Amino acid sequence: MPARTKTAGGLLTAGGVVYFAAEFISAAAWTDPPYSYTYHYVSNLGVRGPVETLHQVMNSPLAWVMNTGFFLFGILIALGVLMLRGLHGWRRGVSLTLGLLMAIGGVLLALNPGGGQEAAGQIDYHPIGALASIVSGNVLAVLMGRQHSALGVSRRVGRSMVVLGAIGLIGLPLYLSVAGSEFGLIGLVERVAIYPLFIGQILAGASLWRGRATAALSPRRAPEAARTT
Repeated sequence: MPARTKTAGGLLTAGGVVYFAAEFISAAAWTDPPYSYTYHYVSNLGVRGPVETLHQVMNSPLAWVMNTGFFLFGILIALGVLMLRGLHGWRRGVSLTLGLLMAIGGVLLALNPGGGQEAAGQIDYHPIGALASIVSGNVLAVLMGRQHSALGVSRRVGRSMVVLGAIGLIGLPLYLSVAGSEFGLIGLVERVAIYPLFIGQILAGASLWRGRATAALSPRRAPEAARTT
């Protein structure tokens, strides 16, 4: 496979890895009391605080790490989609649009931490960014999964991406139904909507890398096959 495909795979993988790394690092630094993946919102990690809103205390010591992750993940994935080969016509246009929405959503998340402290009459861009990222990211995972053969992604990964995107899209209304409440597993429900889109892009990126490695080995195998026939 061409170097462009390898670059696309690296960018898609990097987008997911950057998000998970930023979340892990900022959550690990929040120790008093410990941050809970099942109870706390993801957005709490980007609020320096201390702020109490949505029935939760937000006080992230490394808020800048999470906000850096928010800023970068969508841009990296959007660039990865831009570098993909095999998508043409409306499929390429839709994929690029979804990638752009992810990038815009991530930037909005980073520049507008989710503390819910906007003055009366001001627009809260944080939930707008969150919805843009979650919806576009999961739809993109489904679309890429359906076009796996054209992209050079394995069939198994393609099917996994479709399932993951569907899980994320189903998880979003479930999360919205409990958002703002005192439900004890609200962080877990939120992650059901978020994690699938990143896992899908990591799988796609890794598959593109493996595909290139296989292609690089095939010329060596050809003479051996010829000798055995």
